[in-house]
Amino acid sequence: MKCKLRASVTAVAVVLVVSSAALAQIRKEYRYTVGPHAAVVVNNQYGPISVTAAPGNQIIVNANQQSDKVEIDQSQNGDRIDIVTHLLSGASVENARVDYQLQVPAGANLTLHSSTGPLHADGMRGDVTLEGAQADVQVRDVSDAHVHVRTLSGPITLTNINQGHVEITSIQGNVTLEEVSGPLVQVNCTSGRILYDGDFGSGGQYSLMTHSGDIDATVPGYAAIDVSARSIKGEVKNDLPLQPKHTPFPPGTNTFAGKLGSAVSSVKLFSFSGKIHLRKKQ
Repeated sequence: MKCKLRASVTAVAVVLVVSSAALAQIRKEYRYTVGPHAAVVVNNQYGPISVTAAPGNQIIVNANQQSDKVEIDQSQNGDRIDIVTHLLSGASVENARVDYQLQVPAGANLTLHSSTGPLHADGMRGDVTLEGAQADVQVRDVSDAHVHVRTLSGPITLTNINQGHVEITSIQGNVTLEEVSGPLVQVNCTSGRILYDGDFGSGGQYSLMTHSGDIDATVPGYAAIDVSARSIKGEVKNDLPLQPKHTPFPPGTNTFAGKLGSAVSSVKLFSFSGKIHLRKKQ
């Protein structure tokens, strides 16, 4: 009986229309009741999507349309919520923007897409997938979850990600990782710079790779890592007292490899033409 009631819950929309000579802003609010591990999918062509974790079993969506050149298609199918910005005739980057702010249960799984962004997710315990073209992506305070990010040129910042399965792909965007750890952390960039500041966790596999960008990793002296670094054409520098080890790299390449502490995490740093610097945190 409870499942039927939950599935029959409909979204409540509150609409406020503000007229002006240029644009008609339209504000809407939708509310949904869901169970544990709900799925929330938001597809927005233009504009930001910001999600914060909240207690309880309700999802609250606040949407601010810049004009009537877009419609918001929303639906609930059990514990899955779909929000889609639908462009109408005459829509443009300027008048088709929709700003979304969501409050969701921490255990919900998120899939967010916006071409222009920004995309923000804070405090989640469920899986997070963020996709954008030029979107600025920020994820913080996520634990025990998968975090997947794909962008073309937008900057990506992950902060305080614990026990995460992290996969990041970007063409031109810079990637910043602050206190990011987990069993698997992979970053692949074409020309973006990769910055890492943290201890590389315990027992994880870390792979930071960029074709022409630089890699700058800062770790404390107590870090326990087995690290190898290689740049085909760029300078490679290490400031840590590593215990050297043999590498499979051919002679003539710029490389270093070694162990620090008990070496429980595997760290691989690679750039084709960028610089690599492994720093000791002061």
